[in-house]
Amino acid sequence: MDEEQMSKILDAIAANFRGSQRAPVIGTPADLGLVYEDVTFPAGDGVPLEGWFIPNTGDKLVIANHPMGFTRTGLPSHLDPWCSIWAPSGNNIEIPFMPDYKILHDAGYNVLTYDLRNHGFSGSANGGITSSGIYEARDVIGSLTYARTRTDTGSMRISLFSRCLGANATFAAAYQDPAAFEGIDSLVAAQPVTTKVIMTHQLGLMGIPAVRVDDLDRRIQLVTGLGFDAQDPVPWAGAVSVPTLIYQVRDDSLVTPHDVRSMYDAMPTKDKHLHWIEGSNRRWDGYLEFQRNPRPMLDWIDRHSA
Repeated sequence: MDEEQMSKILDAIAANFRGSQRAPVIGTPADLGLVYEDVTFPAGDGVPLEGWFIPNTGDKLVIANHPMGFTRTGLPSHLDPWCSIWAPSGNNIEIPFMPDYKILHDAGYNVLTYDLRNHGFSGSANGGITSSGIYEARDVIGSLTYARTRTDTGSMRISLFSRCLGANATFAAAYQDPAAFEGIDSLVAAQPVTTKVIMTHQLGLMGIPAVRVDDLDRRIQLVTGLGFDAQDPVPWAGAVSVPTLIYQVRDDSLVTPHDVRSMYDAMPTKDKHLHWIEGSNRRWDGYLEFQRNPRPMLDWIDRHSA
């Protein structure tokens, strides 16, 4: 690969941090026989967020969000353009999140799920950039405010199920507004990630030397105004005081175990657990883990909401 080709790829990656093609919201909970309500509510800064409320008979609520580039229904990464983007890392398979909501509902939980800003059907904001959690934290805070002010969910016990960008955003929300997390029973965080780490690995899989990650950093700063240092989730994790379970594919080809471990170690809560997924190097298997092996996550939520 020559310099011109590498430069074009770096420019294209940077551009995806601002105004990348939105993935579709595919289907509704009714497809799995679930009664649901279309909901809209403001993020902490007023950005309109779109989602679903899936009611149950109990008094416990799980609020779920999603990874970067996904929506509340997952990602059709078996189809282009997403297939081409993720094929080098072996992540060109479909990720449906609707079964996750069915599992939570069958376990007795009310569910609130939503699209993060600049994703799915939710509003555009901050110039369309993805900030690795800085601005998306306001969506997490908005979801908590909404749940606490609905007449039917206002007195419910709340647990959080946050994935990748959604997990980073949850850490950032705890850092930006600690009071918002008072009374939260627990957090399940799927595969939080440091942007510089995942971008370095992704470049390598594309045949671009890892040292070019600094060039990518500069390009992303020019596009979004936010470099990798500003998007470091470890300080945010240092504000997470609720009981937290993190789960992660240990041999994920896009990250390193040390990256996830550094966030886990930074959390001041003594009630925490790091669950490694073995036998795969495909990140997307981590997003399917709850469907394949929900018991560790359900046990965590159950125990802390008992």
